[in-house]
Amino acid sequence: MTISASIVNEGNQHSVVVRTNESDKVLDIPAKSVGPGSAINGGEFLCLALATCFCNDLYREALKRKLKLNKVSVEAWAEFGAEGEPGHGFSYRADIEADANPEEISALIRETDQVAEIQKTLRNGAAVRLVVQAGR
Repeated sequence: MTISASIVNEGNQHSVVVRTNESDKVLDIPAKSVGPGSAINGGEFLCLALATCFCNDLYREALKRKLKLNKVSVEAWAEFGAEGEPGHGFSYRADIEADANPEEISALIRETDQVAEIQKTLRNGAAVRLVVQAGR
């Protein structure tokens, strides 16, 4: 599976497309109201990635266990300092309403934490490389 995201920002126009394999999805992310760029920063998107991944994976893992989840809420947060400093203190929590007992829900949360791909990617310290194209 190949996942990508692209942004084109020009003037007050902001276009965001995410893709998994050959499936494109256009996201409605506004441009900044003052100055160039996106109204949402990368740290916010990174926290959203943690929350989204965990939410989706909870449903996936619950299905394997034949648990019916009625509502999933996930909140993710982190601290970012001065410009150029990496984020730290990445944390998240989930609240689940389900047709299951508290022990089953707790086990689902703990076990999903071990298989959630975005969480594992950050914990493993994934390498990030810049690809520079001549003439751009």
